[in-house]
Amino acid sequence: MDFSLNEEQLTWQKKAREFANTKIRPISMDRDQIEGGFGPWDWSVIEEGSKLGFRTQAVPKKWGGEGTGFVTQALVMMELAKGDSAICKAFSQNWKWSHLIVNACNEDQKERFLKPFIKDHRYLIGRGITEPNAGCDNRFPPKKDPESGYKLKAERDGDSWILNGDKCFIANGSVGSLFLLDARTNAKVDIKRGGTLFLVPKDTPGFTVGKIFNKRGWRFYQNAELIFENARVPHANVIGNVGTGSVKAGGGDTTGGDLFGDLELAANAVGVCDDAIEMAMKFVDTQEKSGKYLIDHQLVQLSISEMHMLTEALRSLVMRVAWEHDQGKRSAIGVFMVNYSTDVIQKVTKLNMKVHGAEGIRINPRVDKLVRDSMVWSHLAGDTVLRLKAVSKLDFPNAWSDKKIPLNTTQAAE
Repeated sequence: MDFSLNEEQLTWQKKAREFANTKIRPISMDRDQIEGGFGPWDWSVIEEGSKLGFRTQAVPKKWGGEGTGFVTQALVMMELAKGDSAICKAFSQNWKWSHLIVNACNEDQKERFLKPFIKDHRYLIGRGITEPNAGCDNRFPPKKDPESGYKLKAERDGDSWILNGDKCFIANGSVGSLFLLDARTNAKVDIKRGGTLFLVPKDTPGFTVGKIFNKRGWRFYQNAELIFENARVPHANVIGNVGTGSVKAGGGDTTGGDLFGDLELAANAVGVCDDAIEMAMKFVDTQEKSGKYLIDHQLVQLSISEMHMLTEALRSLVMRVAWEHDQGKRSAIGVFMVNYSTDVIQKVTKLNMKVHGAEGIRINPRVDKLVRDSMVWSHLAGDTVLRLKAVSKLDFPNAWSDKKIPLNTTQAAE
């Protein structure tokens, strides 16, 4: 494989780096110090980034977007996340659901929702899956269990559906203009047969935003409660067919995993690790202990080396998966990538904190922030245990599932 970057990729990487350094990093800590609610949010950085194409990157040029490939998207996420992980996620969340709209929606739906998304710099997209009593079982639902998974009720009424129920911890919940909403159209069967995905604009009558959640990390990133009380949604807003279950961002199903979502989280983690390494290197090169610079202490050298080693291994995995996506290969190693990214980001940010231990017990806000942000990875797209269980779906020799997903469908076909 040739991982050298082409001119377009280098251009986007440079543009993202400049934006992160000049627009994201200067506001990062101020926004993070505001604990919860709408307070950490800043529309100005979203609007400025949108004007540069960072909101619409995943939309094909045919529909007015940037039409960049997965490698370019991964590079941009790494750079934006180095400025601030949560702000990066506020942008890439829109790529995630842009992918879904492009891959799964019909032409009429693309016309009605992609065009206003392209025109409005404040038009953000979210996905409503999680509920107060339905979380991890949405991604890995027990077979044929009608009691597991989301419960938001959708009942047919002529050419419309009436929605009743709540969603919680929904990304872009307080700032989104459009939500892709998973609802139960048949409560007597499991969600793979009884679930349906709807396009629900924020101005839908009966739809309101409830509580905005405080979080240990990713404070800028808005997660909120969505409330539906007899909310009427046109049947024309159903994605695909009624009763076909969840639809994933990269075109995969609930068992195959989210082709873009796993890449998104892992690329973001690389950016955080790059930030941690840069902080650590500046610190150990300028601070003295016991008559010599910290970098000259063997224990410090071992910590710095481990930070570099883990980060470069994760970067290589991210670039491989992104390249395979660009080649049209559906690689299921994203399951491993996102779990590995969880281990790496938490290890690297804690090593950065360890290196800064020479400061004693004094607070270093950015060191602490990176550790707090890294903790979010344990709870993304299902928890780490649930994601590891997905290995039972992969096509390994002597694996224990009768329904497996090839590690690479192109290779499997050969």
